[in-house]
Amino acid sequence: MQILIALVLMILLAMAGLVWFTWNTKRGAEVAIPPRGRFLDLPGGRLHYTDEGSGPAIVMIHGLGGQMGNFTMALAPLLSGTHRVIVIDRPGMGYSDRAPDAPANPRAQAETVARLIDKLGLERPLVVGHSLGGAIALCLAMEHPEQTRGLALLAPLTQPPSGPIEAFKGLAISGRVKLFVISWLLAIPMSIRTAPQVLDQVFGPDPVPDDYAIKGGALLGLRPASFRNTSRDYLASGRDLRWMAGQYDSLRVPVRILYGEQDRILEAELHGRALVAKHPHIGLEVISGGHMLPITHAQDCARFIRETEAAIAAD
Repeated sequence: MQILIALVLMILLAMAGLVWFTWNTKRGAEVAIPPRGRFLDLPGGRLHYTDEGSGPAIVMIHGLGGQMGNFTMALAPLLSGTHRVIVIDRPGMGYSDRAPDAPANPRAQAETVARLIDKLGLERPLVVGHSLGGAIALCLAMEHPEQTRGLALLAPLTQPPSGPIEAFKGLAISGRVKLFVISWLLAIPMSIRTAPQVLDQVFGPDPVPDDYAIKGGALLGLRPASFRNTSRDYLASGRDLRWMAGQYDSLRVPVRILYGEQDRILEAELHGRALVAKHPHIGLEVISGGHMLPITHAQDCARFIRETEAAIAAD
């Protein structure tokens, strides 16, 4: 009996230690990277965003597991001299709110972007979406074409992946209680341990910038809520892809896509070339690079966005 009690106490102490480590890591990340922008109250909760520059409006939507730093680190400053650039933390990511029972699928998140555009009084902004943010931008254009003058998509998720994505296999956790427990006990230590391998997949073959943790906001991913919402986004990300596939021919706004040939997360062949082969009204450019184009190829992205805007204006 005493041995059993001792084992239980050891397990409880180990769990307490993991919770303390997770809380301490969370607090350290929030001290290192406080909110950088403003907050907007929407029906689903507060949305955190930056609003820089003046001129034609651009709205930027980041991808899975990210936050506004994916754009503000390198790309947004290249455009804010000539445009009004609005960069959001998607619901549940960065410093934006999302209720535990709120839907996480792309169409639901597109509704949030539509409300943001309305609330800020933007007149048909150009929408830039990266990765999962590209799927959300496509849903916005399909259901609210009056809300945007066009899409400039960077390595977007456009159809079901050809197989499991190695970098995200640890996110496939079903069950709210199970996800909550894992987020406080195991997720953060394991994320730190596997970070080099995951970053190699996400960035490769491009190098990870030395200042990505702070300037790119990556440390904010080391928080239980961020892990839970990333898991929910991952599980919900494919929910609307079949519906989207039936809408591409009826798109009423111009869409152009930029892909990295060596993307290790979403293949340029599947999500770019195969899509355009079926729907030639969608434009495609493929450059040398990996998945994190807004950070590793910011100049190419800025050029692509300006060229997309010019092409839209010329139509």
